[in-house]
Amino acid sequence: MRELRIRVLAGVFVVAGILSWAGARLWNSIGTLPSVPLAAPIVLALIAVVLLSTALSLRARLKAQRERRPGAKGVDPLMAARAVVFGQASALVAALVAGMYGGTGVFLLKLLDIPARRDQAVYAGFSVLAGIGVIAAALFLERVCKLPEDDDQNPPGAEPAA
Repeated sequence: MRELRIRVLAGVFVVAGILSWAGARLWNSIGTLPSVPLAAPIVLALIAVVLLSTALSLRARLKAQRERRPGAKGVDPLMAARAVVFGQASALVAALVAGMYGGTGVFLLKLLDIPARRDQAVYAGFSVLAGIGVIAAALFLERVCKLPEDDDQNPPGAEPAA
């Protein structure tokens, strides 16, 4: 499984933001721009909490397993792999959603004199922050579940096996 690359997540965020900003501009010129839901930052924050709690739990269990504590509950490799996949998928979706709300929020900055639009800009801003939280928690989870390098097979300075 490949690691998440921050460049990919940033690219998804920027492209989604630009497309969302252009779409919000177009939609507002044609009719009424749909509102940013209050639930958006809440749902993203809940996903970040789930990812963070999973990472902390797995880290504690892996540490106990490494230290060979009596009664230490091991980590099933398949469960760890599923957690990483959930984290990676969450990070990609969060980058997309945060970019969408970021682009909409940037568009709404010129409409801050309207109270309803000001509230929408605040919700969009919190959604971006919560999306960044999801990405950070997913990267932490991925780091926790990363297998240590096998130094016996590839000593320093040796050519990697093909």
